Amino acid sequence: MSLWLSGIGVSRGIAVARVQKLHAGDLDIPERTLDAGDLEGEVTRFVGAQRHAREQLHEVRDKIPAGTPSDVAAFIDTHILMLDDRSITDTTIAHIRQQHINAEAALRRTRDALIDVFERMDDPYLRTRRDDVEHVCARILRVLLKSERQLPAKGDGVEPFVIVADDITPADIILLAQQHVAAFVTEYGGPLSHTAILARSLGIPAIVGLRDARRLLREGELVIVDGEAGHVLVTPDDIALDFYRAKQRSQAQYRAGLVRFKGRAAVSRDGMPIRLLANIELPEDARVAEENGAEGVGLYRTEFLYMNRKDLPSEEEQYDAYARIVSAVSGPITLRTLDLGADKQVDSGRSPGPTPNNPALGLRAIRLCLKEPELFHTQLRALLRASALGRVQIMLPMISNLQEFRQACAAIAATRDELLGEGHAVAADVPVGAIIEVPAAALASPMLARHARFFSIGTNDLIQYTLAIDRVDDEVNYLYDPLHPAVLQLIRRTIEAGDGAGIPVAMCGEMAGDPKYTRLLLGLGLTEFSMHPASVLEIKRIIIDSDVGRLRRAVAELLHGTDLQELRDRIAALDEI
Repeated sequence: MSLWLSGIGVSRGIAVARVQKLHAGDLDIPERTLDAGDLEGEVTRFVGAQRHAREQLHEVRDKIPAGTPSDVAAFIDTHILMLDDRSITDTTIAHIRQQHINAEAALRRTRDALIDVFERMDDPYLRTRRDDVEHVCARILRVLLKSERQLPAKGDGVEPFVIVADDITPADIILLAQQHVAAFVTEYGGPLSHTAILARSLGIPAIVGLRDARRLLREGELVIVDGEAGHVLVTPDDIALDFYRAKQRSQAQYRAGLVRFKGRAAVSRDGMPIRLLANIELPEDARVAEENGAEGVGLYRTEFLYMNRKDLPSEEEQYDAYARIVSAVSGPITLRTLDLGADKQVDSGRSPGPTPNNPALGLRAIRLCLKEPELFHTQLRALLRASALGRVQIMLPMISNLQEFRQACAAIAATRDELLGEGHAVAADVPVGAIIEVPAAALASPMLARHARFFSIGTNDLIQYTLAIDRVDDEVNYLYDPLHPAVLQLIRRTIEAGDGAGIPVAMCGEMAGDPKYTRLLLGLGLTEFSMHPASVLEIKRIIIDSDVGRLRRAVAELLHGTDLQELRDRIAALDEI
């Protein structure tokens, strides 16, 4: 008898293979009190374990095959950097020396404190970086405890397998990707977890958040994994096997056929040109994006320079980073200013104050920058200096009213004059725009559009704020719904406001790179999509095969409906237009 299990599908594709469990297990961390004479020896043991863990990660990085997406290596690089981060190293050594405890117990205290900080962050993407802290510390702990993670054996003739685990580290994912893994199923994680992001980059079907998966699935059991629907079918019958294997072959043919769209322009059947942009984090991503036909960069996050450190990045450090990325992009590049909150411990020299009850609604993003002008000023100097190297736009996050936008623009203008007075080169025209991710900004978009040079709709936060849910919270993320009528009305209002003011409107949230929504967004009037470079070709194919005029008429009609199921059915029918 077959069994259906459901989780969160985060990487599309079909896999038919047998279960192989990854037995990580909870680490049993002892705590011992040390004599004063043993403390320096314990510090040396910790440093040695740290060095060994670093060597392990360098070995994994060296094994990454050529042609693998750059963000795969970036995950390993992030962990290598975190291994040497002072917030881990110095704090753990201080625990050993001051509390007279063994290295394992000291590192556990460091890990728990850091994870607590990340869990209180407001940005869902950054909050999932808690996993990185946990994985880096676990790698050092396993060296200290001489307890290495058990990976499936590699050998010739090994059949593809489905990994079932509580969670998987980036290093393990890379190793497993070279060992015939067919799919990943984990008990924890969400759409923005490292497992989800890496699986999508590598094109491996994946389901996360399937609770009790290790208990419900037996070793060697045949399963079907549908990474789009989020379903696992256990011990399927012949009918199910035939159906899903046919679907698997069809998907493989479809993916192979996307290559023919590389050199084609993103123009619809009825002649509407659509601009495709990329969300990138590394210069290497720009090359992949351009190869797939992206015309520029619609989102570059700048806050990563501020993470995992106690000091603030200097102007020169920021300029060097921005200069590298701007120089790597031949088209326009949109740099988002600092999108951090007070809960992320950006040390600007002020007293941190009490922890906010709800960081998502507190001092963050543009609010923090305007309250801490020196913090903002340093970044603006670096951004404007980099603008001389390419076609730079500056995008302001979490704008909720016109006053914030005008105040930020005044700061940018003053910084520009300052730089020119000092003899620095600055681009003659640096457009300033706003991310529409707060419902108030969407509702006030006709007013904002008279002052902004462009808009970009950040659907990730717009949906969460509109529906009052946290999509990385397992208890309520089922309510995260891009097709909610309120969300669609806010998107449409923003696009219409941009059209009315004659400014471009892009979308940089995940919705822009999801093929389920491409025709709907075209029908809502969106003409600029910004997404992960790996999604560009598929979105381009849909655009080329669409009639935008017919889609706009169809969407205008369906938005007047009141029945939610009918609305969803009619949105699904857009795939035929």
